[in-house]
Amino acid sequence: MKLDVTELKSIAYKEAGKFEDTRFEKIHNVIFESSNKASNVVAHEIAALIRKKQTQGLPCVLGLATGSSPIKVYEELVRMHKEEGLSFSNVVTFNLDEYYPMDKNNIQSYYYFMHVHLFNHVDILSENIHIPNGKIPVDELYQFCIDYEMKIKSYGGLDFQLLGIGRTGHIGFNEPGSHLNSATRSITLDYITRADAASSFLSLDNVPRKAITMGIGTIKSAKRIVLLAWGNNKAQIIKQAIEGKITSNIPATYLQEHDNTTFVLDYEASTELTRVKTPWLVTSCLWTDSLKLKAVVWLSELLNKPILKLTDKDYNNNGMSGLLTEEGTAYHLNIKMFNQLQQTITGWPGGKPNADDTYRPERATPQKKRVIIFSPHPDDDVISMGGTFDRLVEQGHDVHVAYQTSGNIAVSDEETIKFAEIASLYEPNPEINKIISNIKSKKESDIDCLEVRNLKGKIRRSESLGATRYLGLKDKNVHFLDLPFYETGTIKKGNLTEVDVNIMCELIASIKPHQIYAAGDLADPHGTHRVCLNALFMALEKLKYESYMSDCWVWLYRGAWHEWESYEIDMAIPMSPDQVLKKRHAIFYHQSQKDGVMFQGDDSREFWVRAEDRNRLTAKKYNDLGLAEYAAIEAFKRYHF
Repeated sequence: MKLDVTELKSIAYKEAGKFEDTRFEKIHNVIFESSNKASNVVAHEIAALIRKKQTQGLPCVLGLATGSSPIKVYEELVRMHKEEGLSFSNVVTFNLDEYYPMDKNNIQSYYYFMHVHLFNHVDILSENIHIPNGKIPVDELYQFCIDYEMKIKSYGGLDFQLLGIGRTGHIGFNEPGSHLNSATRSITLDYITRADAASSFLSLDNVPRKAITMGIGTIKSAKRIVLLAWGNNKAQIIKQAIEGKITSNIPATYLQEHDNTTFVLDYEASTELTRVKTPWLVTSCLWTDSLKLKAVVWLSELLNKPILKLTDKDYNNNGMSGLLTEEGTAYHLNIKMFNQLQQTITGWPGGKPNADDTYRPERATPQKKRVIIFSPHPDDDVISMGGTFDRLVEQGHDVHVAYQTSGNIAVSDEETIKFAEIASLYEPNPEINKIISNIKSKKESDIDCLEVRNLKGKIRRSESLGATRYLGLKDKNVHFLDLPFYETGTIKKGNLTEVDVNIMCELIASIKPHQIYAAGDLADPHGTHRVCLNALFMALEKLKYESYMSDCWVWLYRGAWHEWESYEIDMAIPMSPDQVLKKRHAIFYHQSQKDGVMFQGDDSREFWVRAEDRNRLTAKKYNDLGLAEYAAIEAFKRYHF
């Protein structure tokens, strides 16, 4: 039978253990440790509803969403159809939205998305699939929207509505300013929404400016609503939607008025909720060491006071009297937390030789370590940890860099033609001519041919070698893995397979590292960082019982999008002004990614500027907490496997 809020809540307790009503929250929500587990729970609720309707001889009317959030839900539904006999013969679907104008056969269309991820793999009747027509003539659009509404009502409304959420707080394409009672209509897309979609369209200029969307009123009429949100780039808007006041500026807040809505979150998306970020403001806490540090850093930042200047009154006035009861006085607690932060700072990322390492983030031995720096794309290494990279090489460690993907789709056609035309001047050949011809004749939705993708990959390789040579690394220590999951020629990547994981395992086994550095971005805008990290985790799981892995430590860095919070940092590597410049120059070797980055989201700064600003901000945060002042700091969190 269909799961209601109470039943879903009980599943959340069992699977994630992360639900409780608080005075701050106005929408029921559950938090899972991973989006995969959360997606499975939602898929099983949908399946239970389909089966219940089948036993009643009734259609099951589903409102469906697109984007990255529901993909795993659809994958699980497809699995249940193929392996458990779940039939979609009684299912009627209405999609939330579609770009306008948009041909249904365009790979960016939501018609294409839904068929690739769900409809092509189940037994749903084609006449039961309803998706807004992105090619409807302008003079017919108004009537089409009315007809779409009437069609939904003819089935008695939506039994279940699946939603994602945009960073503007939009649901469907109901952008800020949308009215509570709005129905299906055309709408102009917000700049942030278009910027978030730019990676899929290979350029902001290619993203349509308009869309057709179900209205807020249409969505709210659904009998059951489940909203999915994954990743820390959704954390701030999730907090506003769940805890904020109802406002048209954040359309998702309208869901506070729906009595059968659940927000299903992964941990990263929940991190700004009061009960997660500052649980001591909600209830009494079990004060673990990590929570103590988080609380003290939060209080220091809230009051704009260095840690060592916090007083008993400061703690008591901000809901932390229970912490003082455990620790005795602010004086003792402050010193303890200050020392803990101080001990994260080191100029020796590979460990300081012949030094007492009791309170250092890294081991002193072995003095010279074998190191692998995993870089999802061929520039993440220098963007995210260029200063640390330089230190490791300078201090004599056996450093290896492994570029997990080719990064070929991030090279513009204009940049590729430039290289191809230069090559043809020296040695004209049919392959180069084919590349130039293919690019010049390519249509907006065309996929690059293999020859073009290969050239784009070689451009990224040559840039990477330029940067690693500049930092003093020998070419034999640079590894281009070209993980197969990435090589689709499109933004949509393949699934991670054993082939990808085995490539990772083979490299790790051949080097037997004492240190591994990897990108810990869990909300990378187009998913490659997350998949590359999963590939590493799967490789570590396979190799963890090998003798050499007992002496291997894993350090996670973050990229150009986010940084670790001060209380999360386990190792902080300070950089001098000269090292900041050296890092900048290493980034400059990646010329194809400079002066107009293809995947920069809504941040117009170039990656080298973002990296410097982020490193300076980390240093400033440490200084504001009362620690030494540095020009910049690169931060790492240790992963225990």
